[in-house]
Amino acid sequence: MIHRVLLVDDDPRDLRLTELALAQAGITSGVVKVQGGVEALESLRGETPSVVLLDLKMPGMDGLQVLREIRADDRLRAVPVVVLTSSREDRDIDDCYAHGANAFVVKPVKFQEYLSAIKDIAVFWLGRSEAPLGARTGWSRM
Repeated sequence: MIHRVLLVDDDPRDLRLTELALAQAGITSGVVKVQGGVEALESLRGETPSVVLLDLKMPGMDGLQVLREIRADDRLRAVPVVVLTSSREDRDIDDCYAHGANAFVVKPVKFQEYLSAIKDIAVFWLGRSEAPLGARTGWSRM
C-alpha cells in the first residue's frame, strides 16, 4: 500500500524535520508539504491523504480552521488528522478534539524526542490503523 501524508506547518524547519523523521520510519515517498492552511485545503481538493499532520498556530488560516473545513467535507471527513503543535493550551486541545481531531501531539523540543514522536505517529497511523477508502485506493481525484 502506498501511504500519502500531508504535512501542514508554517515553519520550513519543522516540515523538514518531520519529513526526516518519516523517512526514518520508512515513509520515503508520498509526503506532501505545505506551509499554510489555504495551501492545505488546495492540496486536499485534489488528493486524499492517508493522514494529515497539522500545525495549529499558523498565520492566515490556522490549523483549527483547516480541521473544521476537513470535517465539513464529506469526502475528507474520515481522513485522520493529527494536530502536531507547540501549543499546550487546554483550550486548543479541547477545541481540536471538539472539531474532530484524531490526536493532539505537542511537538517535543529535543531533537531525538521529536524524531521518536513522528515515528510513533507513522507507525500507528500508517501501519497499525486502517486508512479511509479514498486513501486506501490511492489519491482520489475530484
